[in-house]
Amino acid sequence: MKAPRIDRKRVLLAALALVLLGLFLYVALQSGPLARIPVTTARVEEASIRPVRFGIGTVEARQIHRIGPALTGRLLRLDVEVGDAVRAGQVLGEIDPVDLDDRIQAQVAALSRARVLARESGIRQDRAEVQLRRYETLLKASAISEETASDKRHELKLAQAALEAATREAERLQAELAALRAQRRNLALVSPIDGFVLTRDADPGTILIAGQAIVQVIAPGALWIDARFDQAGSAGLSAGLAARIVLRSRGREPVEGRIVRIEPVADAITEELLAKIAFDAPPAPPPALGELAETTVELPPTPPGPVVSNAALRHQDGRPGVWRIQDGRPVFVPIRVGAADARGMVQVLDGLNAGDLVIVHSASPLTARSRVRATGPAQAEPAA
Repeated sequence: MKAPRIDRKRVLLAALALVLLGLFLYVALQSGPLARIPVTTARVEEASIRPVRFGIGTVEARQIHRIGPALTGRLLRLDVEVGDAVRAGQVLGEIDPVDLDDRIQAQVAALSRARVLARESGIRQDRAEVQLRRYETLLKASAISEETASDKRHELKLAQAALEAATREAERLQAELAALRAQRRNLALVSPIDGFVLTRDADPGTILIAGQAIVQVIAPGALWIDARFDQAGSAGLSAGLAARIVLRSRGREPVEGRIVRIEPVADAITEELLAKIAFDAPPAPPPALGELAETTVELPPTPPGPVVSNAALRHQDGRPGVWRIQDGRPVFVPIRVGAADARGMVQVLDGLNAGDLVIVHSASPLTARSRVRATGPAQAEPAA
C-alpha cells in the first residue's frame, strides 16, 4: 500500500498557525487582560511614629504700635518713610502747635507776675507782724488804745490772706503752664520702641483728629505665624510644641519655632483651629507681614505598633483598607488607621499585623480576582 502524500504547504500553514497562537497566548498572558498586574509590595512594620500636624498661616506682628496725635491738629512734618529703622524716643514728626508756643510764653509771664505778687504779699505780711508786735508793746504801756491795736491785728490777717491768695494763684498758673508744656510735648510723634516703620498714612498739611494713627511701628523680633490647622486633625496640638516653619520666600530655609498658644475660639466657617507660632530666633532680614508660611508640628511619639505607608491605603464602600497578599492573591482588608508622620507612614490600629505583605502600588486597579506580579523590595509567590 502506498503511503499518503504529505502536503508540505498545509504543514507549513499549520505550523505557522501554532506559532501565531502561541505568540497570541504569550502576549495575552504578559500584557493583555490575562496578564499579571505588576505591583509594588511592602511589609507591615512594627514601629512608633511621631504624628505631625500640617498648617498654613501668615506672618503677623505680635504688637503693632500705632502712633498718632493726642489732640486734633494739622500735621506739620513727618520725617520717616515706610521701612525706616527708628529708635525708642526718636521724634518721627510733629503736629502744628499754632499759637500754643505764644500761650506758653504768656503763661510764663503771668506766672512770673504772680510770683512777684506773692513775694510782695510776703513782705507786707512781715511788715504787718512787726507793726503788730510794736503796737502790742505800746498797748501794754497804755500808750495806745485797744482799738488801734485791733486795727493792726486786722491788717496782719489781711496781709496773711493776701499772701495765701497770691501763693495759690502762682500754684494755679504753674499747673496751667505744666499742662500747656505737656500739651506741647504731645504734639511730637515719638517712637516707643526700637523697630521699623510699617505704614505711613498721612503727609504734612493733613488735618488729623485725636487718636488717629498715622504711623505704625513694629519690632523686628516681635513677629509670629498666625497658623490654621484642620479641626479634624488638630488633636494633640498644645502650647510649647516645636514647629518647623517654611516661609514662602525661603522655601529651602526652614525656620524653627514653637507654638505659643492655641486660640480659644476656632473658625466655625472654615472648620479650622487657630494657633500662634513664634520664631525661636527672628529671621534676618525679617519677613514681610502677610507672607504665607507652611508649618509642621511634630507631636510626641506613639507606642510601637503596626505601621504602613500611606500610599498603600485604598477605600472601598467608604471604608479605608489595604490590599494584602494572601496565598499569592490580593485580598482587600479593611483597617482602622491612626496618626501619620512626615514620612507618610500611618499607624494601623486594627486589621493588620507586623510582617503582613501589602500592596503599595499597582499598575492598574485591583480586584479580588486579579493576578499580580510583585516587583517591589518584598515579593510574594505569584498566583497560579
